[in-house]
Amino acid sequence: MKNTTIKNIYLIHHSHTDIGYTERQDKIIRYHYDFIRQAIDILDEIHVNGKKEWEGFVWQCENYWQVENFYEMADETYREKFEYYVSTGEIGLSGNYLNMTELIGKRALYNALDKMQKYGEETGHPITAGMSADINGFAWGYVDALYDHGVRYFYSALHPHHGMFPLYKKVLPFYWEGPSGNRVLFWNGEHYHFGNELFLAPEAGNSYILRDEFHKRFQEHELMRTSAEDTAKIEWKILTLRLERYLDNLEAEGYKYNLVPLLVSGQITDNAPPSADVARRVQELNNYYEGKLHFEMVTLEQFFERVKESCKDIPIISGDWTDWWADGVGSTPSEVKMFREAARKYNICCKLDPENKFGDADLIGKSAKEQMLYAEHTWGYSSSVSEPWETLVSSLELKKGAYAVNANTHIAKNLDKILAANGEVSISHQKSHNYLVINPHDHAISTKAYLYIEFWEYLDGICYDYTIPIEVIDTQLGEVIPSQVKVIARATQIEIQVDLKAHERRYLKIRRKEITPYTILNHAHIGAEGVEDIRQSDRRVDEDEIETDDLILRFNDEKGLYSIIDKKDSTELLRDDVPDGAFAGVYEITDMKRSACEIRRQMGRNRKSKATRRYRSKLINRKIKEIGELYTAIDLAYSLKGTGMYNVYLKIYNHEPKIEAMVRVHKESHWEPENLYVALPFTAGKDTITYCDKTGCVIRPGIDQLPGSCQEFYLIQNAILWKEGKRNLAVITKDAPLITLGDLEAHSIVLCDGQDKEKNQSPVYSWPMNNYWETNFKVNLGGFYEFAYTFMLKDNMTPEEMFATCEEENEGLIACYVE
Repeated sequence: MKNTTIKNIYLIHHSHTDIGYTERQDKIIRYHYDFIRQAIDILDEIHVNGKKEWEGFVWQCENYWQVENFYEMADETYREKFEYYVSTGEIGLSGNYLNMTELIGKRALYNALDKMQKYGEETGHPITAGMSADINGFAWGYVDALYDHGVRYFYSALHPHHGMFPLYKKVLPFYWEGPSGNRVLFWNGEHYHFGNELFLAPEAGNSYILRDEFHKRFQEHELMRTSAEDTAKIEWKILTLRLERYLDNLEAEGYKYNLVPLLVSGQITDNAPPSADVARRVQELNNYYEGKLHFEMVTLEQFFERVKESCKDIPIISGDWTDWWADGVGSTPSEVKMFREAARKYNICCKLDPENKFGDADLIGKSAKEQMLYAEHTWGYSSSVSEPWETLVSSLELKKGAYAVNANTHIAKNLDKILAANGEVSISHQKSHNYLVINPHDHAISTKAYLYIEFWEYLDGICYDYTIPIEVIDTQLGEVIPSQVKVIARATQIEIQVDLKAHERRYLKIRRKEITPYTILNHAHIGAEGVEDIRQSDRRVDEDEIETDDLILRFNDEKGLYSIIDKKDSTELLRDDVPDGAFAGVYEITDMKRSACEIRRQMGRNRKSKATRRYRSKLINRKIKEIGELYTAIDLAYSLKGTGMYNVYLKIYNHEPKIEAMVRVHKESHWEPENLYVALPFTAGKDTITYCDKTGCVIRPGIDQLPGSCQEFYLIQNAILWKEGKRNLAVITKDAPLITLGDLEAHSIVLCDGQDKEKNQSPVYSWPMNNYWETNFKVNLGGFYEFAYTFMLKDNMTPEEMFATCEEENEGLIACYVE
């Protein structure tokens, strides 16, 4: 080893939490409870039974979820011991709930972090440092979430498999500045098992990141095969050689700090137990490198104390740390849709009942926890792609999905309690046709609500069916509310358009409408065959063009919806440089010329290859389905490879610049790597800037990001916004949160430099489905799906105001039966 400025090696001993990757989820819960108990037992052996060879042992809890489970399962004796060893600095707490994806919403995230912060305060040890392992990014708003909960330091040990660390370099500190200007000191560290690759844990080494002369021998299982003595000698040889090379390399790269942190697990696996032998190894290393290097096991808090003492001129960097691993949500589109509905209901409950006067705080907490567990980064068992038929694979898929179902069930029950307290009644024999509509939001809103007449109901003594004319009345003002009727599976749905002030309530009633009878209408509009195809006004409403107060939509056989004109200034709102019409489908599949895993592994940070075959949907029919007071509906039927059906049902609103698109898909099942995209080729004009909202923040893709971060795709909360001047064009992606920018071709990866306006202005695609990952994505995408999108056009709003409007439109109004 050369002379080095590095003098201190700090080991952070933890267990990486991967809920369902190595075992069933409920077993993982018990594992992590038991790992903390094992760490306590090791410390007891040191302090009670004088186990000298284990002295210096320190255990770091990777997240608060581990601690929460420990308290639920441990007896009082172990709880007291845990708190004692936390106070002595031999067990560390972490200010992070779990290793999350960006799927989680701000309110549910804050609920989890509130518990973490409260625990620290109640036990007299405020939690100031956190960590993550494996995951490849965080929404920019995560900084503010951490800061708001007392966390000032954070250690990231990401896994650059199909991903990459930001800042173009790892093993360095930086202050991450959030959207609000708050700063958290981050350490951009090595892979979370790197300490194991250096054999800092006896009998727990590996060769994964390091590709030296030992790597192939590890892969072929040639090492550690003779005797315990031989194993110990080989491990020590590899340890010293790899460690010294590593430190020399840091020095050669201009590393300027006198300390290096390394994470280490007790075994070379996720969800690993603690190992007292790590402390023994530290003692051996201190003897071997005496006077040259000092090794020490530390907690996160202790490590960051050293960083603050030793590291000067730490840079301050702001922007989104876009997650390379966000795409897992595309492998479970139905469960994600269920999750997204739960998140919307959760937000509505928080708005309707912020102090839990009418709902149940326990249900709120349960839903938030289940949302956190679903949005946690593990998307299935480790052999989900290689062995999709395995019982454990399907079992863990169902249990993962149960988190989304349970989150939805808990919050739905809570919303029902709130509405009951506000006057909602259940159906009853000869029920009234009175309804309450509530705006739960902090701003005025003009949007739709749905009222229902069940198929078995009588209205004013008449057995109702949709042919009987009705009207909706505001019972307080006596006004008639604009409405449109549609028959659905078990009811007649009456869609109304209503304007409500912030938190306003309106009481409505459905009644029969008197119609003046006539024998025949004598103007030219319908023939004897019953087909009504004569244009009745200057505004066209047919399969080629639909004109509203604000928009003109045009359709053709090539693209489907190929033009949307903003009538106020004749601006075209669809790009002319994209081969796809609005909401048209694009399907990709890559032949498996190698194994199911290997073909995926070799794609790297692309989610496809040059061999990927791409198919674009072809319009085969279009037909007007509804014409009414509120909207016109047209059904676009496409053929698309990989699907048995790809239809787009458009509702084009007559009196506001709004379009709702329901993309309906019958997806075939394939084992090969697949992607399904929905084209969103919108523009606000030639100088359009693209924005999206992520957890706790609004960003411009390609611009408001950390240098060296991912700009291939983004996981958003509500919408994409295209803005030019006063014009704001947004598309809400209600069910499918992934978007990608660009032409979809496989390409060499360009990391974000924070100034990529070309990327920002690239075409946008929604990305509702993929089965790309080679280990733990759900490989079977087959089934029936419906994905909802809402196009909105507004003027004179800031991006933040527009996204607030999109959130409120996405969550909608509440409508319920009342007496």
